[in-house]
Amino acid sequence: EVKLVESGGGSVQSGGSLRLACAASGYTDCSYDMNWYRQAPGKEREFVSIMHKNGATNYAASVKGRFSISQDNAKNTVHLQMNSLKPEDTAMYYCKLDLYCGSSYSNYWGQGTQVTVSS
Repeated sequence: EVKLVESGGGSVQSGGSLRLACAASGYTDCSYDMNWYRQAPGKEREFVSIMHKNGATNYAASVKGRFSISQDNAKNTVHLQMNSLKPEDTAMYYCKLDLYCGSSYSNYWGQGTQVTVSS
């Protein structure tokens, strides 16, 4: 069973930093893209960042230059370093795994970790 476990959320003041982690398990001999999404109350879930299986990264315009995604292949873990946080970054943050096992594709979502930024 594929599992995603997020950690690292919390409450910080504006300008602060947090580092989120998403640990994936339950698969072998697969490649993956790992995404971060977020959803603020009353808003649609939105894309934040992606680490492609080839190591390429991409970011939403709203976080570019402040957030950085990285991976620890040995631990199947992806991190999201969030600096210069703003109140508008307040949301539930979710990791999403796009899993490629041979010719098959599947995706999985974590349960989310709350990030709250106060002004």
